Amino acid sequence: MSLSMHQVCIVQSRRMLSNLSAILIKAEAHCVAKKIETSVLLNSRLSLDMFPLVRQVQIATDMIKYGVARLSDVDAPKFEDKETDFAELEERIQRTINFLNSITKDQIDGSESKEIKFSLRDNKFEFIGEQYLSTWILPHFYFHVTTTYNILRHNGIEIGKRDYTGG
Repeated sequence: MSLSMHQVCIVQSRRMLSNLSAILIKAEAHCVAKKIETSVLLNSRLSLDMFPLVRQVQIATDMIKYGVARLSDVDAPKFEDKETDFAELEERIQRTINFLNSITKDQIDGSESKEIKFSLRDNKFEFIGEQYLSTWILPHFYFHVTTTYNILRHNGIEIGKRDYTGG
């Protein structure tokens, strides 16, 4: 049996978003326990030329919701990118999961050969569905989830591989 677009895209990204939510809950608890202002952690970054943690979460959720929307021919929900605390990031992740839950197998399966065209800033992109999923959506989504995890680890949050994978 081959993997479906729904299995690869929806099922796995929901799991990773749930894992992301769980590590953010641990991060907030760490801040409370250590009396660290949460804004310090939310604005932390691994390198000066990288986005801070809050933006990493925003991009991860945007990447998966816009990708799924394009593959499924539906409109993605719009988020304002105004989160300033862990509760707001949690809400954003949950809204993304709710959107993913609204996509049926019939809406996304069969999109492997669908033409996907979009512009981002001054760049125009053209993909076929399976290529779009495997070379654009998933690598970008995982990059930003992983970078969030790495920012938290770098700042002493006690999380490990099981937290990331949901093991």
